[in-house]
Amino acid sequence: MEAVSAVTDANVSLIAHIIQLAVAPVFLLAGIGSVLNVLAHRLARVVDHARRIEARVPEETGAMRAADIKALAVLDRRMAYTHWAIGLCTTAALLICLVVVVLFVADLVAINFAIPVSVLFILAMISLTMGLLLFLAEVTVATRHVRVSEQFVLKGRPRNE
Repeated sequence: MEAVSAVTDANVSLIAHIIQLAVAPVFLLAGIGSVLNVLAHRLARVVDHARRIEARVPEETGAMRAADIKALAVLDRRMAYTHWAIGLCTTAALLICLVVVVLFVADLVAINFAIPVSVLFILAMISLTMGLLLFLAEVTVATRHVRVSEQFVLKGRPRNE
């Protein structure tokens, strides 16, 4: 009976160790999930804005039509950046999931999967980095193309203050 208890205790310790190894990637997944939430909301807002502009373009003429078509081009670029950022961040999350799976499998079958785990984690970090850079590009495009009237920003102060 003691032998069964020792084996069970060893299995519990092994599982506890595997869970400890998987905790950091799971926290990373939570962070990536938050980034994906932000990206999805930004994409939804851009799409809604583009639809509003598209609906009014057929009735417009002249300078207003040209300005709206230019705005649609900017919104299209923002949608593309956000779409790619979502894809890359999702890829990073999937790779992190694979890291967790490989960590469990490696410990359970007592095989050294150090290289696959390292490669998967590096690929996840590269994907996440690229996704965040695209997020930065989208935010940069958004802020460069928004112009607030100086009467609301300056409030009577000289520009160089």
